[in-house]
Amino acid sequence: MKIINLTENSKLYTSNVFLIMGTWNTIDDVTTLVDVGSDDSIIKKIEAINTGLGKRKVDQVIITHSHSDHAALLPAIKDAFNPRICAFNSHLKGIDHILMGSEMLRIGEMMFEVIHTPLHSSDSVCLFCENDGSLFVGDTPIPNDFQLQKSASQYPASLIKYWHLVKTIYCGHGEVRRK
Repeated sequence: MKIINLTENSKLYTSNVFLIMGTWNTIDDVTTLVDVGSDDSIIKKIEAINTGLGKRKVDQVIITHSHSDHAALLPAIKDAFNPRICAFNSHLKGIDHILMGSEMLRIGEMMFEVIHTPLHSSDSVCLFCENDGSLFVGDTPIPNDFQLQKSASQYPASLIKYWHLVKTIYCGHGEVRRK
C-alpha cells in the first residue's frame, strides 16, 4: 500500500489528506482519499500522480467527519474525479454511501474496518487495517503515548480490541505516529 499526504506542505489551514493506492496500482486496487481538506492545490497533485494504467485518479473518498477542514473540498473533488463518496454523516451533500461502522472497505489493495468513534464529533470514524496495523483517525483523540488503558472507558470497544495491533497512526492534523 502506498500512502501520500497531499497537504503535507499546505500553506492553508486544512486537514491532512491521504491518497492511498495499491502497491502495484492494479486494476482491482481502490485508489482512495481519506478526507479532502480545504486546499484545492491537491487536485493538481492528484492529476500529476500515476495511479495506474487505465485507472481513475480517485475511486473513492472516505470522510472521517464532516468538519470543514476535512470536507470543504468535497464538491470540487466530486466534479474533478467523480469518486464514490463515503461518510457517516448523511447531511453532507454528494454522499453515495453512508458508513455504519463495523463494515469493511477496500482501500488500495487492503481491507479496512470502519470504526465509529463519536469522540471528536458524532460522525467521526476511524479506519483500521489489521493486515499492516494502519489506523486513520481523523480528529479522534488518541493518546501520544499509545496507552489507551488509562482512559479506555471513553473509547469504543471496537477500537480497544484492535489497539494492540496498531503500528502506525495517520492523524487528521500533524505528523504520522509510529509505535
